Amino acid sequence: MSYIEFDKEQLINLEYSLKRELLRTNRAGSYASTTIVGCNTRKYHGLLVCPMEDIDNDNHVLLSGIDISVIQNDAIFNFGVRKYPGNNYHPKGHKYVRDFYIDVVPKLVWRVGGVVLQMERILTEDDRIIIKYTLLEAVSKTKIRFKPFLAFRNVHKLSKANLFVNTKFTPVNNGIKLRMYDAYKFLYLQTNKEAEYIHAPDWYYNVEYEEEQRRGYDYQEDLYVPGYFEADIKTGETIIFTAGLDEANPKTLARKYNAEIAKRMPRTNYRECLESAAKQFIYKRKGKSEIVAGYPWFGRWGRDTFISLPGLTLYQNDIKTCKEVLDTMTSEIKDGLFPNIGAGNNAALNSVDAPLWFFWALQEYLKFTKDKVKIWKDFGEKIKNILENFRSGTQFNIKMHDNGLIWAGEAGKALTWMDAVVAGKPVTPRHGFAVEINALWYNAVKFSLELAEHNKDKDFIEAWKHVPEITKSSFLQFFWDDNKHYLADYCTYEYKDWAIRPNQIFACSLPYSPLSEEKRERVLEKVKKELLTPKGLRTLSPSSPDYKGVYKGNQEQRDNAYHQGTAWPWLLGSFCEGWLKIHGESGLALVEKIYLNFEEDMTIAGIGNISEIYDGDPPHNARGAIAQAWSVAELLRIANMIDNYKNNIKS
Repeated sequence: MSYIEFDKEQLINLEYSLKRELLRTNRAGSYASTTIVGCNTRKYHGLLVCPMEDIDNDNHVLLSGIDISVIQNDAIFNFGVRKYPGNNYHPKGHKYVRDFYIDVVPKLVWRVGGVVLQMERILTEDDRIIIKYTLLEAVSKTKIRFKPFLAFRNVHKLSKANLFVNTKFTPVNNGIKLRMYDAYKFLYLQTNKEAEYIHAPDWYYNVEYEEEQRRGYDYQEDLYVPGYFEADIKTGETIIFTAGLDEANPKTLARKYNAEIAKRMPRTNYRECLESAAKQFIYKRKGKSEIVAGYPWFGRWGRDTFISLPGLTLYQNDIKTCKEVLDTMTSEIKDGLFPNIGAGNNAALNSVDAPLWFFWALQEYLKFTKDKVKIWKDFGEKIKNILENFRSGTQFNIKMHDNGLIWAGEAGKALTWMDAVVAGKPVTPRHGFAVEINALWYNAVKFSLELAEHNKDKDFIEAWKHVPEITKSSFLQFFWDDNKHYLADYCTYEYKDWAIRPNQIFACSLPYSPLSEEKRERVLEKVKKELLTPKGLRTLSPSSPDYKGVYKGNQEQRDNAYHQGTAWPWLLGSFCEGWLKIHGESGLALVEKIYLNFEEDMTIAGIGNISEIYDGDPPHNARGAIAQAWSVAELLRIANMIDNYKNNIKS
């Protein structure tokens, strides 16, 4: 019995199986994703989705899917499944699905008549999907047919039938190469044994993606089929089909598959699933190491990178990758800011918190390297650049005022992590002094002074030594209320927002806090009472008239709910850290419960992964991206907290 598996009754029930998705990445920017029965429900789904640097540096769906058919006695059984208008599924290959399970890689088993066919697939670092089909049983002579469905378009768009598609192909060893449009690289479609290719170019019209329809986007697509491959297959025989951007050697495909399997982590328990998922967000390509914020639609985000970096790398004993990501990101600092999204000339710098989370990431990095001298040597100038720009003033009115607090805000811009914008207006603008920004600022300055003192940087110490006390005093004056016993979410000189939000928890969890232990305990109790759910911290208390407990609808409706009650798993890392700092061993039971609450998610939404967000209202359904870097990272960090406390108890 596998840790992750689904039976026939679950698989043939499309209402159940289409809500469970698979994701595999190759740590070089490419991914493969679909539902467990192979029916694409998103425009982001595809078996080979690769970055196209020569076009727009974004991901493109090349191989949308592949229909597998077995042929016996002139009868054809098609195992594919796609949705068309009128809630019509054709072909209906899900009827033949009998088992799905994951040990190292996903395995899907079909049965029809006397035929039992097993499918396994892996995605390799050289942008290649390798799909292995094994005929486990057959009562008569059998053929297998491979019919590829191609899209050749950006993941955010949809393909439509047109007269410009290039229908030509070129034979290669055991296959063909083709490209639908001249701007693209060639796609190589090959098998490990000789197969007959029948060229029969055709369009399949109005394929529907129900998740896009549900989210209020265009949801119908036309897919191009150039033809199909056909080969005899015997009982016990394995045939490999591959699609890649370079020509493969058919003779080595089986060996390559086995070599790739040997690199893969098992998924025999909850922790292994999280650790395996963590690796999927690492992106190494063209000399850069980056973190993808989430799949299937996010790219690299600055704040997400620094928040998720420790959990994805350091707590997986991968200090080297952590350093590589830090080096990549710090090479792109401009005016004391990191790119929020994009890079180079296309970078958007509208994140006041990304530079401040960088300091926290360095603090975590120091826990593992124990080398303050090298950190100051490698990153000291970057640290000074950020602090000086924040003190003197940089873009988006980001500036330290005389009270030692950081002010940030510009019309039409959302600069904190609560960054949803509807109709050009931020849903939660939070312009002024934001509570987490100033908790992060206090922590950043204190940590920088710690490094400078160790490295005897007298000029830096002299320039900054007076700032923390000013910041601390002002923080308490602006954000704390002795009657309310929690922190305001943001303030101006004339106004304080007392909406109960989770941003105040960072003042309880960061290594340097402006709050006393008593105040931190009060804040944590308030957050626990008003915001804690089994799947994350709500972004707004249900007691607020603006609270929205369910995240659904079109983009405008979803964005209005995004930070107005929706629960976020990543916030639990800081909540648990703050909770343990106050309660120690007695707080461990709650932290363990929080961690274990997500084990059931290994078979929900993104299989073996953690979703971006959850409804604030019960039953707290998974929403948003099916795999989110900081969700996974912070759960792994919580697991480490638990391990550390248990080890200390034993010792």
